Amino acid sequence: MKTKNKTSRQNSEVLKLTRVERVMKTTSQSSWKRPQKAFWDQTLTSASIDCGWGQMLFGHTFESLEGLKDRLCDERVGARNIALYLRDPHVLTSLAPQELFLDPSHTFRIWFENYRPARSSMKHISIRRAECKADIEKINLLLEKRRMVRISEKFNPKDLIGSKLIYFMAEERGTKSCQAVVMGLDHLEIFNDPEKGCSLWSLAVDPHAKWPGIGELMVRHLIEHYMTKGRSYLDLSVMHNNQRAIKLYEKLKFERVPVFCVKNKNAYNEPLYMAPEAGTSLNPYAEIIIREARRRGIGVEILDKQSAIFSLSFGGRTITCQESLTEMTSAIALLRCSHKPTTLKVLKAAGLKVPDQMIVTSKKSAEEFLKKHRGIVVKPAVGEQGNGVAVNIRSISQLHKAIGMAGGFGDSVILERYCKGIDLRIVVIDFVMVAASVRRAPSVVGNAEDTIQSLIAKRNRRLHAATFGESKIPVDYETERCLKNQKLKLSTVLEDGREVIVRLTPNLHTGGSLVDVTDKLHPHLKEVAETAAKALKIPVVGLDLIIDDVQKPEYVFIEANERPGLANHEPQPTADKFIDLLFPQTKIYEAAR
Repeated sequence: MKTKNKTSRQNSEVLKLTRVERVMKTTSQSSWKRPQKAFWDQTLTSASIDCGWGQMLFGHTFESLEGLKDRLCDERVGARNIALYLRDPHVLTSLAPQELFLDPSHTFRIWFENYRPARSSMKHISIRRAECKADIEKINLLLEKRRMVRISEKFNPKDLIGSKLIYFMAEERGTKSCQAVVMGLDHLEIFNDPEKGCSLWSLAVDPHAKWPGIGELMVRHLIEHYMTKGRSYLDLSVMHNNQRAIKLYEKLKFERVPVFCVKNKNAYNEPLYMAPEAGTSLNPYAEIIIREARRRGIGVEILDKQSAIFSLSFGGRTITCQESLTEMTSAIALLRCSHKPTTLKVLKAAGLKVPDQMIVTSKKSAEEFLKKHRGIVVKPAVGEQGNGVAVNIRSISQLHKAIGMAGGFGDSVILERYCKGIDLRIVVIDFVMVAASVRRAPSVVGNAEDTIQSLIAKRNRRLHAATFGESKIPVDYETERCLKNQKLKLSTVLEDGREVIVRLTPNLHTGGSLVDVTDKLHPHLKEVAETAAKALKIPVVGLDLIIDDVQKPEYVFIEANERPGLANHEPQPTADKFIDLLFPQTKIYEAAR
């Protein structure tokens, strides 16, 4: 009892100290000396906890670095162990230099007496605690989108409702879709921490979240959760070059502290301890393929960074790729997909449903086509990524402007009957459907303060960070036309919570997003997609369809993409199946996964 009272008085005194004095007094920040006897008398030794994605080891509770090294290196396949609050981290890594490395991240701490609550909340987002296996599946889908380690299938969902660990999920009130996740660890519950600390991990926000500020909302929620439990501070680890996150934490009154992480040299952590070769960083659609190839021991050579051209070599065979387009696609198959009128001719000849279409040859014929169908799509005959596409054109003036815009992307312009419905992308590899996703048009949500143009700019900043510059909502004639049809302008200030679609084209490169529906897809839609790939005689293809419902058989084919993006189709194994096609001898069978 005397020891506990003494420790309590010491903690009270620590809160009154300056930042420098705290560093010298608190055990968790003293990476250069052993804890005092009072610390050892009260805490659980060799403390760790299974977070689902790996073990968190509290280094200052280990009596020997050798013992800590053994526990840290005992990492299950696919996991990511972390050791924090280390005494002499440089010595720890020296005990296993081939296996361990010092993580290039900073640790930040907020003392709760410095915290100030937000003045407003997000009424369109609800936050709740994860409680079951279904919640873990939602969390894993989001973690995969952010290229983070999944929670293991062996993780016991009952551990979600304990007092040591907590996962919070942010859900959109209407759709219940998971927009963000964060995990918290209660150090007092885990090892009877005399400092009454806690820590934040696994913060992930959906890259296509509609509302800005969800990350800050999750951090604040976790802080306030632990404040109600009487904790003293919260720590978090952030990459040294993540300036946007660091700026947010400093705004919330976090302070950088001398606390270090050590991790294992595994495939997931490789970017943290291996400097990339100069000029080898490509776009996400190439990187997802390169990562899977390297994981299987396939050689990679970057041939043209700007064009995302690289070669893969294994077993005496070399295949050149531009993202998912390879030498295995013939020139004729490429022509069939890239030239949109040819695509629909081939698919129609195969007995598949396609919309009425024509190549623009004169103003009169174009106007007659519009009069016949009332609503049409205007686009270049050859093109990709939604460039030059105008959807649901209904007036003569709009028609001629759209033809002029499409003409800027090619010599030939086509008109196509506008088909209302759900936009579906199906990826077929080796003539078998691998992934199906609903493509959603880009939108913004009002906050009663910003104009639509300002909301688009903010959304673009988030898209740029999440897609490494590959996705951006253009502000052009098509955007203005879409808004005008809704009696809106770029200068309009939307009321709080109102969502507005700003472009009808759902392409990822122009700000659209994907929602996986592979497991829900009607069998007939899978069948017609595979039939289309065979008709086009192309081994890797992205097929765009308009459908009534993912669980109904009705459809119409719109386009075929000879170089489909394999990223953003989580949790479907698009890159795995692509490498299986190129190098079947490296194929990983389900039984071995």
